[in-house]
Amino acid sequence: MSETANTFENLKPPVTSVGFIGWMRNNLFNSPLNSFLTLLIFFILWKTVPPLFRWALVDSVWYGGNEPCTSASGACWSIIPSNIRFITFGFYPAAEQWRPFAAMLLLFVLLVISRNRNFWNKYLMYGWLSGLALMGILMRGGIFGLTSVESTQWGGLPLTLLLSVFGLTAAYPLGVLLALGRQSEMPAIKSLCIVYIELIRGVPLISLLFMSAVIFPLFLPEGVSINKIIRAQAAIILFTAAYIAEVVRGGLQAIPKGQFEAADSIGLNYFQTMRLIILPQALKIVIPPTVSILISAFKDTSLVVIIALYDILKTTQSTLSNPKWMGYSTEAYLFLALVYFFCCYFMSTWSRRLERELST
Repeated sequence: MSETANTFENLKPPVTSVGFIGWMRNNLFNSPLNSFLTLLIFFILWKTVPPLFRWALVDSVWYGGNEPCTSASGACWSIIPSNIRFITFGFYPAAEQWRPFAAMLLLFVLLVISRNRNFWNKYLMYGWLSGLALMGILMRGGIFGLTSVESTQWGGLPLTLLLSVFGLTAAYPLGVLLALGRQSEMPAIKSLCIVYIELIRGVPLISLLFMSAVIFPLFLPEGVSINKIIRAQAAIILFTAAYIAEVVRGGLQAIPKGQFEAADSIGLNYFQTMRLIILPQALKIVIPPTVSILISAFKDTSLVVIIALYDILKTTQSTLSNPKWMGYSTEAYLFLALVYFFCCYFMSTWSRRLERELST
């Protein structure tokens, strides 16, 4: 009897039902239709992935200018290192390009530090204010022995980061105020916020950029002008804030009425209730849609190309207009897509981490 029991204990499940083979059988070949679709997808991958691998890596050209690209059958990645300074910094003076590089490095350090909630205190706020001021000084110059560089020469990646970081930083608190105003019991403030939100959400960002670049200067007094970058920045802030306001309003409506009643019962006024009880909960609830809007706003900064601002998209397009590099747009736009993906992925991973840390 014991030998029979040992025999049953030593029996193992069939190889075709466990491990990788079992997983494929249960998920990829568990029906005739799934088997057909699996084989079809494998066939498509076999026909596309190896040629793409050869084009992108094996037969590609990584340096040496455009001459080796004329006889190569693969990608011409040398367009990036050959034009990286112009793509990154635009028309910023070559001898001073260390300044926008230092500004971007400072911004990156601040973003990395801000990912850690242990550093969320007043000193981090002071660090951001000082860092943004230092970035402006580095870009503009004119003091501390730095050569003055007009904003018309700003371009490339620093301009993209400038528009996005400053725009998103200013749009978020403005959106929160608009959401609170729309929930207000004061008719004048509520009506004003509703009109603003519905008006801005009813027009595309392109129209606001055109208004800021073309129509707005017509209303200024003669001899008075406002920098085009500042006008584009204002349009991005106003547009993004309207969308954030609606997301935050959804978070406010998700808070149970008992939270407000509890705050009233302990004698908190409106501002204390919002700051200590309501807003912390509402903003935590709407982290995913808020980050989605911020990512969309970051990508929408590329629309400033239509008002002749040389962001990283415009500098890339200008590179492709050079007869030496015409015909290599695929490589240039893939590089550009990688830059945008890295920035958006940074925001996405940070939001997921923040959700986990604030989960209760």
